Amino acid sequence: MVVPSRKLQDLIEEIRGAKTQAQEREVIQKECAHIRASFRDGDPLHRHRQLAKLLYVHMLGYPAHFGQMECLKLIASPRFTDKRVGYLGAMLLLDERQDAHLLITNSIKNDLNQGIQVVQGLALCTLSTVGSAEMCRDLATEVEKLLLQPGSYVRKKAVLTAVHMIRKVPELSNIFLPPCAQLLHERHHGILLGTITLITELCERSPAALKHFQKVVPQLVQILRTLVTTGYSTEHSISGVSDPFLQVQILRLLRILGRNHEESSDTMNDLLAQVATNTDTSRNAGNAVLFETVLTIMDIRSATGLRVLAVNILGRFLLNSDKNIRYVALTSLLRMVQSDHSAVQRHRPTVVECLREVDASLSRRALELSLALVNSSNVRAMTQELQSFLESCSPDLRADCASGILLAAERFAPTKRWHIDTILRVLTTAGTHVRDDAVANLTQLIGGAQELHAYSVRRLYSALAEDISQQPLVQVAAWCIGEYGDLLLEGSCEETEPLQVEEEDVLDLLEKVLQSHMSLPATRGYALTALMKLSTRLRGDNNRIRQVVSIYGSCLDMELQQRAVEYNTLFRKYDHMRAAILEKMPLVERGGTQDEEIKESKEAQLSEASLVPTEPQASELLDLLDLLDGTSGAAQPPLPLEPSPGDVLVHLLDLPCDLPSASPPPASIPNLRVFEREGLQLNLSFVRPPGTPALLLITITAINTSEADVIHFICQAAVPKSFQLQLQAPSGDTVPAHSGLPVTQLLRILNPNKAPLRLKLRLTYNHFGQSVQEIFEVNNLPMETWQ
Repeated sequence: MVVPSRKLQDLIEEIRGAKTQAQEREVIQKECAHIRASFRDGDPLHRHRQLAKLLYVHMLGYPAHFGQMECLKLIASPRFTDKRVGYLGAMLLLDERQDAHLLITNSIKNDLNQGIQVVQGLALCTLSTVGSAEMCRDLATEVEKLLLQPGSYVRKKAVLTAVHMIRKVPELSNIFLPPCAQLLHERHHGILLGTITLITELCERSPAALKHFQKVVPQLVQILRTLVTTGYSTEHSISGVSDPFLQVQILRLLRILGRNHEESSDTMNDLLAQVATNTDTSRNAGNAVLFETVLTIMDIRSATGLRVLAVNILGRFLLNSDKNIRYVALTSLLRMVQSDHSAVQRHRPTVVECLREVDASLSRRALELSLALVNSSNVRAMTQELQSFLESCSPDLRADCASGILLAAERFAPTKRWHIDTILRVLTTAGTHVRDDAVANLTQLIGGAQELHAYSVRRLYSALAEDISQQPLVQVAAWCIGEYGDLLLEGSCEETEPLQVEEEDVLDLLEKVLQSHMSLPATRGYALTALMKLSTRLRGDNNRIRQVVSIYGSCLDMELQQRAVEYNTLFRKYDHMRAAILEKMPLVERGGTQDEEIKESKEAQLSEASLVPTEPQASELLDLLDLLDGTSGAAQPPLPLEPSPGDVLVHLLDLPCDLPSASPPPASIPNLRVFEREGLQLNLSFVRPPGTPALLLITITAINTSEADVIHFICQAAVPKSFQLQLQAPSGDTVPAHSGLPVTQLLRILNPNKAPLRLKLRLTYNHFGQSVQEIFEVNNLPMETWQ
């Protein structure tokens, strides 16, 4: 005998009345068993009631897959009560991964051809929710017919279903182009909003549709002007703003239609100015409309005055009490700083104030924008603000802030002394967070500024005497004391306060560094070399230095032990050569072919790409999908240069030196095209510096000959384990259409074994509204690149 079926309301009350999870599971298991039995018995009158209870069980997270076929039976039923529950069950229990969803295609087609609007609405909702590409192709004609039906209820749902179809199958765009022109004359809010969304999807996915709808820009401008001036309807107004959802959607569509199109941009310029000046900013709805207006102004070919107005709106957003609005403003200004640098500069004081935000995301974004605003005219003031921020910022931001200050000082330093002071202050404040090349850059800078040797060594000695915990600072100070210790003892520097230093004080300080538990092995190596150099610069007895050096002859660290043994050998066997070997470093001239090429690559990046640190980008390269046996060369440290035979003695002392190279000029290497798709081309050019034959410089050049810009362009690379790869920051992330200014990126590959070079590239970008990812291997590199 079949037990009478309980109602859904009774089941809900019993489940909610369960005091423990075990009781709830027991109730659900019993009810599911009863539902299965009812399905097996084929009770047609209560099938929809059983499925409704099963859907509630599914919403609680319990398995309900055995009800999928019952959904199909209810959808095929002629009764509306059955269809309603059946379609609801199909939307909840079916998806594209299951073949069962294809079985309802014929039922949906029959229901769409019926004249009953509520049934057509159910079918359209289901199709827009679980419709696969195959279903969309089969039912596109039926949906197109419903777009021009007289009833607004069905047309609104048909428009939304067409949006889903275009997202699934972009090639169906030609079917929906004619109805969209008629639907733009609609007065029904839902239909008009859905039509604007449909046109937006068409334009993003089809260049032909984009060109077609650029003709209706005047009509869209008129619709938006009517919304701004007279309003649409009071029921769709929010906080005094007339239909903000429709305004935002129209502005997004205008942004797509006006991008790289002069005529359309001119048509909408006056309207955008009207929206920007008349929209109420006291409510969040008005701020949303204003933000979309700013984005539209930024993307189209707008007038200069209009772009300044957009920047000023973002400046007002920075003063808003809402943190989300301030974050949006900082992000947008960071995007605009490249094209409208002078306009963004007007809001520099407000941006600097945002550095003091408690919210970490706000302060990080403000830091990126502040670094992008640094130029030659404000470098002193901005650096002072950034250094103040560095002293109080959280540890998560210190590395980015320190690296950004060092890069800004390198590009815009007004004088060498100011440059040295800036780096010293960064090393003193956050020495453990600076980039690995900070020590080499500062030693090179000091070595090339002969007039500042005495000043630098006294500043570094004073800083080292106060704190020996900052390892980069200790390394630079030890190197400088070893090179210019005689100037430290002379006390002839007039640019600093009088400082009386004795030989014993200098030796005590270096011994303190050697004995400190905070000193790294590299730092001890600097200090040991400094002591050795002081043996030729101090006038006193060298016995103390010899004793310290001899102690490290039995050090556990192999590098320190090797240095100490070699230095002891200099004392014992080659003492007559010690003074000549340990002479001061010659003046180092910054530059050279290789440095100039890298410098030119950096100068092409005018804002965040050159000033914001690039370490996070290196970490992103680690997920190159296990390229080339799981090795990502981009995450390796900067490349060391292979020493020539004449550099052996200098390499022994670990002192930077530029010796003239007698190698012949490199032979020209032919360029290579490695990628081409839809107008996007990727070419490789090669240079092998004559002084370092194991080093290969590869310049990646991306050119776009299509009709649409390539945006969010990212190129990542990987090499085998026997190579070392350093990936420089690109010149931009947008490749302009019509063969505009190309995007370039420099790769530095060290191949000490001269093995055949293999390179794997991953390209990620957005083109014609679609996200593209390409991974390919380059095996046909010219032999000149590695032989």
